[in-house]
Amino acid sequence: MPEPDRNSARRLAAEALARGDAVGWFDILYRDAGGQSSLIPWADLEVNPNLVGWLEKRPLSEMGKRTLVVGCGLGDDAEELAALGFRVTAFDVSASAIEWCRKRFPNSRVEYVVADLLRPPSTWRHAFDFVFEAYTLQVLPGEVRPAASRAVADCVAPGGILLVIARGREPAEEPGTMPWPLVKTELMSLVDCGLEVVSFEDFFDRESPPVRRFRVEYSRPD
Repeated sequence: MPEPDRNSARRLAAEALARGDAVGWFDILYRDAGGQSSLIPWADLEVNPNLVGWLEKRPLSEMGKRTLVVGCGLGDDAEELAALGFRVTAFDVSASAIEWCRKRFPNSRVEYVVADLLRPPSTWRHAFDFVFEAYTLQVLPGEVRPAASRAVADCVAPGGILLVIARGREPAEEPGTMPWPLVKTELMSLVDCGLEVVSFEDFFDRESPPVRRFRVEYSRPD
């Protein structure tokens, strides 16, 4: 699949960051797309293949059912997890994205919620058996990423699992433009939030050109 055009998203992100707003541009992007998913650079309208690959290896019987999908976008990952029997809450900071999800899946079992990862509901603390975060941290600037990472980790219940998928880079490599790849130390820092690393995969995906990804599974001890 060719690299999507991210110029509009990068422009909106730069303008928002110049205003000191790390997340306000997401709703503008979804709203101005006018229902055209091709204008959302990360909207493939299919389940994340790196989630599918992990689910194929991970026995679902070992997971609980309360599930949170972080930055759900247009809802494909949330719908897949719901189809597998999970009780899914999926959120995005963009109200336009959440409205789009509800229109795409009018009979969905997913609870779609507008929420800000930097200010999540207090009731989500340690509330979910499985938390899935893909490609959200990498579109947040470095200054807010630690707080966002802590917020993601804080949603994992005792005995629960967190799966994070992100672009990866070496510390000496330039981060480039949004999306900004993560370095391993950023993901390893989640152990300071009470989590343990179960597995850390470093691989190139099947996109064209291939993209380096980190796929990390964490658990919170009982």
